[in-house]
Amino acid sequence: MKQLYIFFISVSLFFVSCSVPPPTTTSVTATSEPGLFATPWEDRSLFKRGLAASDQAVLSKLPQASVYHIEFNIAEDIFHISGTEEVRYTNAEDVPLDQVQLRLFPNILGGEMTVSNLTADGQSITPRLALQDSLLIVPFAAPLAPGQSIVLRMDFAITVPQSVELNYGMLAYFDDVLALAHAYPMIAVYDDEGWNAEIPPQSGDITYADTSFFLVKITAPKNLQVVTAGHVIHSSENGEMQTVQVASGPARDFYLAASLNYEEVSQTFGEITVRSYAPAADKKGSEMALDVAARAIEAFSARYVPFPYTELDIVSTPTLALGIEYPGIIAITSRIYDVDSDYRGAPASIYMESTVAHEVGHQWFYGLVGDDQLDDPWLDEALTQFVTLQYYADEYGPGGEAGFQSSLEARWDGVNRAEIPIGLPVAEYSGQEYGAIVYGRGPLFFVALRERMGEEVFDAFMKEYTETLSWGIATPEILQSLAEKHCACELDDIFNEWVYPHP
Repeated sequence: MKQLYIFFISVSLFFVSCSVPPPTTTSVTATSEPGLFATPWEDRSLFKRGLAASDQAVLSKLPQASVYHIEFNIAEDIFHISGTEEVRYTNAEDVPLDQVQLRLFPNILGGEMTVSNLTADGQSITPRLALQDSLLIVPFAAPLAPGQSIVLRMDFAITVPQSVELNYGMLAYFDDVLALAHAYPMIAVYDDEGWNAEIPPQSGDITYADTSFFLVKITAPKNLQVVTAGHVIHSSENGEMQTVQVASGPARDFYLAASLNYEEVSQTFGEITVRSYAPAADKKGSEMALDVAARAIEAFSARYVPFPYTELDIVSTPTLALGIEYPGIIAITSRIYDVDSDYRGAPASIYMESTVAHEVGHQWFYGLVGDDQLDDPWLDEALTQFVTLQYYADEYGPGGEAGFQSSLEARWDGVNRAEIPIGLPVAEYSGQEYGAIVYGRGPLFFVALRERMGEEVFDAFMKEYTETLSWGIATPEILQSLAEKHCACELDDIFNEWVYPHP
């Protein structure tokens, strides 16, 4: 047991659920540049090296997952980007589909994205736009039958906003850092509600995504340190430009960050390498982020299932959130990297540890076990706050657990412990309610559920929940049903008390 050198404060620590190294460090250089878009859609071999041995079998188990081939060309000014996307979409539903819908998120994140030259299986097609040009609706000439696939190809251009005013600056070029989130035409989820598409609130996450595979080629100025999800499969330089190709998947999204000022520190344990990127002046904070992430991976791998990837990257960005998670990469706000100073009246190191542990926890709950982050944010945010509580218990014993739990209670105190359901959509919380309920009361529900079920039964339930839903989508009904199976009891009363809207 480690001595607890931290304290918890009654401020609202706000997490938002939410990496390509330079060619001279961790890239794999080939003698000639492979044709990325020539890779057969069924070829999963390029993804194997990025997966832990325990997860490589999944490559043959997701035949209907979408496959993206994306090219990003980052201009010298960094905030103008052009590209091409080919994506094979397979109808995984039991009904024919007469269209597919894709999200153009830059158009509601303060930037601009345009799409041109759209084809479906080689035939030119005219789409229509909706939701403030953030939804691209692509009609099919004939309905796409269940199990049938179609290949969409399109060119796109992006102007990245040079501010962090919208959605915490998840998409921005600011303070010499490019944060490129959700910056490609992304296929929306089709579920029992049909196509899921809406304008997301400013206070929460913006995506709800199925598991996919990504082969991505990035061309950028060669002095730009580019950090992406996934692992490098090829890199080269040509004059003043560099080209990096990466494979990422299975994954729900693709993210990259880039800066002229990033320096890398890294740590390898077992088959996992963690890399941390920040300016040289923030090296101490970068090293702390690295250490916390490594410890969190070990703790969560033991409690749930092994970490699925062979790499995790951490990037310092100017985001207004404390942290944002993406599959295989997490962004941490640059404001807490001076870990010897105070932030919001407390040591910045407190924020650094809790934020990194939280965002690493999202690799399991959002990354592996997906959910509708707009309608059911408690399934990833509240659960990940509980996971963070378990990190403190594992690292520091009962004192650490009690300390972090007191910070959760302090969040809930922000709305005078109002018994607002934790299972509402993000849009139904007002003002301070979202942080107080989803991030404060929400994890306390899991504490109460553990007490009700008994710790041993609860732990077995959480392990099976993670194992059976890995790479899939969870719902509140699935979580409750599995919990009831493990405790051999009915849990309607506790779920009605904490989770579901009151009649």
